[in-house]
Amino acid sequence: MSAEMDALTVVNQLRDLAADPLNRRAIVEDQGCLPGLILFLDHPNPQVVYSALLAVRYLAECRANREKMKSELGMMLSLQNVIQKNTSPGETKLLASEIYEILQAAGNEEAERAEGEASSCKRKAHFFLGSSNKRAKTVVLHIDGLDDPTRRSLCEEALLKIRGVISFTFQMAVKRCVVRIRSDLKADALGTAINSTKVMTAQQVVRTDDGQELMVPFQEDSAAVVEENTDIPDYLPEEESPSQEQDKAVTRIGSVTEGMGWLSTAANFLTRSFYW
Repeated sequence: MSAEMDALTVVNQLRDLAADPLNRRAIVEDQGCLPGLILFLDHPNPQVVYSALLAVRYLAECRANREKMKSELGMMLSLQNVIQKNTSPGETKLLASEIYEILQAAGNEEAERAEGEASSCKRKAHFFLGSSNKRAKTVVLHIDGLDDPTRRSLCEEALLKIRGVISFTFQMAVKRCVVRIRSDLKADALGTAINSTKVMTAQQVVRTDDGQELMVPFQEDSAAVVEENTDIPDYLPEEESPSQEQDKAVTRIGSVTEGMGWLSTAANFLTRSFYW
């Protein structure tokens, strides 16, 4: 197995562990994992960089982690390098910018930190919902026909083609997809892409002033122009696993104890692979 493949495997495992709120404090406190993620931000493989950014973004969901992450040697500089690098894909730059803004504001959150620490670290994992980044927004879709993994794959392919889609997660049990997009991308583009599959139709889920949910259909004759992504990296397909929960954004990797054991393995790999 090549060194590059080893790096991709390790960073993907760290990303999946970081998706579990119960692991986030331990990953940041580990002496090898956070510095390793920072080094991955400068990796020549764009897949490794993007996966490392996803892991860092998950870790930043825990308010108690932000000060340490901000002060970690090389963190802010590496994020700036990703943002400024001409070869970085647009969505990679946007994600790095979002993380940079969150960590940059960490020093101003001392007053609310104690109150928000427990709930932030223990709440159910969401795929970057509730972010303070004003250049991104969240759209909730109800998708008729989202019935099985095959349809889900079709939906993923349709969404990945849209320039401006940052991330998405599926809630298969209720036929919903939560999509995070750039603020300048219209939600109609998502509906057009889903409807183009010919086997699924999408409606936007919005909340009324009294808190009730409302399904808003997209206009069938909408002339929304969907700008396709051409600079996204070719991610390796993930093998199907019977232990995967289809209605979760990221599969939980075993128990917390198993996760912490894997952190030691990852730290050993990072120690062998880089100069500290």
